[in-house]
Amino acid sequence: MSAAPGRITAGTGWLWLKQGLSLFRQQPAALTTILFANVLFALMLHGIPYLGQFIAVLLIPSLSMAVMQACRLIDNKQRVTMPVLLTGFQKPLVYTLCKIGVAYLVVLELFALPGQFLLRDAVSSGAVKTIADLDGGTLFILMISGLLQIFAGVALLFAAPLAAWQNMPAGKALFYSFFAVWRSARVFVVMLLAWFGLIMGISIIPSALLGQTMLGVVVMAWIGFVFVLLLQCAMYASYRQIFGVPELPSRPRID
Repeated sequence: MSAAPGRITAGTGWLWLKQGLSLFRQQPAALTTILFANVLFALMLHGIPYLGQFIAVLLIPSLSMAVMQACRLIDNKQRVTMPVLLTGFQKPLVYTLCKIGVAYLVVLELFALPGQFLLRDAVSSGAVKTIADLDGGTLFILMISGLLQIFAGVALLFAAPLAAWQNMPAGKALFYSFFAVWRSARVFVVMLLAWFGLIMGISIIPSALLGQTMLGVVVMAWIGFVFVLLLQCAMYASYRQIFGVPELPSRPRID
């Protein structure tokens, strides 16, 4: 059974980020390696003609469970090792996570459609060569589309750990995940705004000093990579407060 979210103040969003940073600092190398392996695997899937991008989205819940399980191990003062990568691919859990992945595919594609149609029409007309050529209305719709995709991704993110740690079926896990985020929407907005603000603040110096040089591109990519990991660690912290601390079994399957 999951715990009720209860009353959580908006400022808790900043606390979740701090707790996520604390988790990351305990085993940064292991967490970075896990996320890098996930990104590499997703890029390989995208290389599959026609179906690759859909398979990559379908496996988001399975891939996300690697970082969530790693945070769970760190939270329980255990060492994170590479078998954690297989957490979301164990039977029969993988079947439930793939069902959740279908929800990701439908929802994310649905929110992306308006922006895709507008961008395609603008490019095909020949009037738009770069983003700077887009009019204000199109940019606004693209921004809203992107924000909706981010919020949808956050709203569905709890479904995978609920299925894995509380043995919920896909439909029930999606239901609990969505309404847990909806009830604490202000908190998640604060967390996302603080996260985005930190990225912008930290990126100013390397961007100003290195510009568009190869080193600058690498540094900026690395900053983005670390902040994606920080957000995932913060999501574990939010899960822990909303649904309770997921305790490891006495003889964990992932060592």
